[in-house]
Amino acid sequence: MGKQRILSGVQPTGNLHLGNYLGAIRNWVENQQDYDNFFCVVDLHAITVPHDPKQLAQNTYAIAALYLACGIDLEYSTIFVQSHVSAHSELTWLLNCITPLNWLERMTQYKEKALKQGENVSVGLLDYPVLMAADILLYNADKVPVGEDQKQHLELTRDIVIRINDKFGSKEKPVLKLPEPLIRKEGARVMSLTDGTKKMSKSDESELSRINLLDPPDVIQKKIKKCKTDPIKGLVFDAPDRPECNNLLTLYSILASKTKSDVAIEAQEMGWGQFKPLLTETLIESLKPIQDKYQSIMDDKNYLQTVLKDGQHKAETVANETLLRVKDALGFLPKF
Repeated sequence: MGKQRILSGVQPTGNLHLGNYLGAIRNWVENQQDYDNFFCVVDLHAITVPHDPKQLAQNTYAIAALYLACGIDLEYSTIFVQSHVSAHSELTWLLNCITPLNWLERMTQYKEKALKQGENVSVGLLDYPVLMAADILLYNADKVPVGEDQKQHLELTRDIVIRINDKFGSKEKPVLKLPEPLIRKEGARVMSLTDGTKKMSKSDESELSRINLLDPPDVIQKKIKKCKTDPIKGLVFDAPDRPECNNLLTLYSILASKTKSDVAIEAQEMGWGQFKPLLTETLIESLKPIQDKYQSIMDDKNYLQTVLKDGQHKAETVANETLLRVKDALGFLPKF
């Protein structure tokens, strides 16, 4: 048997932050030799909310470059841009016609974002999970790395697969493969620097809430210096009334490659004035290799374009086969 296939992607909506890296990309890098990987820049998802068209293409380049800078290896992985493979949009329409509306209306992320956008909410935001399903299913993905916030979307994808296979396939010949979640608990949920009860997010209005992968040392120092803490001396994990303490200790543990028990002993007598500089130095040292490699890749656009063009061709080969299989199952007239 060949390797199982993984599909995942990141939106080109600004700089990636530490939560994206520790919760997703670093895990992809560590496990990539074990799988056949397809990693896309999901630019179609980026326009489900208001966006700046002048920045979209540049942000797409930046995310692809960060994939490579973080250690995605082209020997084991394919990197491509979602909108460069038209099968994503076409399969989404086919899945739309099979997916009940009430399945989408119950999605938590839709309800939360629609509340913020009010009357400006788009059909695309409602339909986001169906496009995500098309992304996954086009590549016959066995596993999908997801955080807790995306588990509901993967469950919807599985519901769509079951519905299509029941209506148009058979047990012996299913139309689509049923994907499984791949969830890594450790470090998978990095919290905001300004509120330890909320997840670190690109959509947070405050830049002080997150460490971006491309933040220079002085900015990292400023953000850690200003991050929310408490007046208690002695730093401990898992205290229910000290979420910021747990978050910062966890970040230090992961980035310094130290066990939780070792960090607990190291920090048990520390105050924040002693710990914050230690965390700052660890962050700067951890991100420097990524930042240096990112800059060298962005300085060579020809190389980056070649990577994305090769990725497009590989992705199209797989995606178009799946699309043809779905269209055949649904009864469309084949091309002459």
